[in-house]
Amino acid sequence: MVGNNTPVFFIRDPIKFPDFIHTQKRDPRTHLKNADMQWDFWSHVPEALHQVMILFSNRGTPDGFRHMHGYSSHTLKLVKEDGSFHYVKWHFRTNQGIKNFKAAEAAALEGANPDYATQDLFEAIERQECPSWTVYVQVFSEAEAMKMKYNPFDVTKIVSQKDFPLHEVGRMVLNRNPENYFAEVEQAAFSPSHMVPGIAPSPDRMLQGRLFSYPDTHRHRLGANYLQLPINRPISSVANHQRDGPMCTTDNGGRRPNYEPNSFGGPAQQPQSQEIAAQFHVEGLVRRHTYSTTDEDFDQPRALYRLLSPDEQQDLVDNIAGNIALAKPVFQRSILPHLKRIDGEFGGRIEAILKQKNPEL
Repeated sequence: MVGNNTPVFFIRDPIKFPDFIHTQKRDPRTHLKNADMQWDFWSHVPEALHQVMILFSNRGTPDGFRHMHGYSSHTLKLVKEDGSFHYVKWHFRTNQGIKNFKAAEAAALEGANPDYATQDLFEAIERQECPSWTVYVQVFSEAEAMKMKYNPFDVTKIVSQKDFPLHEVGRMVLNRNPENYFAEVEQAAFSPSHMVPGIAPSPDRMLQGRLFSYPDTHRHRLGANYLQLPINRPISSVANHQRDGPMCTTDNGGRRPNYEPNSFGGPAQQPQSQEIAAQFHVEGLVRRHTYSTTDEDFDQPRALYRLLSPDEQQDLVDNIAGNIALAKPVFQRSILPHLKRIDGEFGGRIEAILKQKNPEL
């Protein structure tokens, strides 16, 4: 699965993914971070503001990897052998407790020890203080999904735990450090399309885009035969008819036929290894449907703001205002109506700080 330490994401349409990533990278001319790019983009894609608020809250600067929750973010399916299924969202709740830095603390630590999070995790495991996460799922049926107020396949929104509570299913423990970082981490190739029987994707657009884009990235980054690297290949040897390509590290199938079915033996299709096909209903017009911004896109960000304590609200306001102030006034003006639409007081407090910095705003 695609794992994040937040339950939502910035965008819900994969066609916007390259554009979003460009706004978070470097200006093509100056090669510097550019606040204009990100606030310009977010003002045109306001569904991103749910994730933006988490990013600029204290949750956006966690005290290392051990003290954060994890989420599948996307909705997935758990499928029975008969093809029936339930939708699920995965939650990994840290057993070390949530700990966050304030922005000033995180900035100081970034300068003093930018490897803090990696060092903290590595040293904890070396001490055998192995961090763990209790694993939960939210479960809902296809019929329940159809009746939800918020689209459960929109990754900019959460599924309410009041309506669909967490069910504990296990525990994840990190109990070993890599022996060689390059071989075991840099060359690792994870993908949400690597699914075991019984797990299947949902119609979530962002998930559907990631199913093919992650393996494409691995082929570009590691080569066509990246699945033959020790960290990526399965414990049991693979028996199929895929051959050739640069950096092949096996016997490439030897003299055996490279097609199936054939009359010479060798790997043959096995029914028990086929993916379990989830049966689900589809109706409506098949076409490219675009998303439009509605009031529903501001409901959950509003609830998040009102859930925060007064101190947390102040930190969020200060962090967002401080970053927006780095952008040109035209982009400050374009984002403020969206922030006020989330909550008038929230947007008004940010506007007041910006006007202190620039009275002509």
